[in-house]
Amino acid sequence: MRLSELQVKSIVSMDSGKNIGSIIDVEINEKGNIDALVIEQNRNMLSFLNREGEVYIYWNDIVKIGEDVILVRTHS
Repeated sequence: MRLSELQVKSIVSMDSGKNIGSIIDVEINEKGNIDALVIEQNRNMLSFLNREGEVYIYWNDIVKIGEDVILVRTHS
């Protein structure tokens, strides 16, 4: 699977059922494996003022990569 194929999928929290955001980057370890997806959170009025819009979804927290959605565990 290519990064471009992952980027078009919605990232959805299994805990809340909400769309978390979009993949903007990946973190790769020295072995060449993906350690985490870097997500730009969906923006609302409050988060628009907050520049800390990136969230890391670690590979171990991905439950399922489906055709249109990536289901993840979130630790709130």
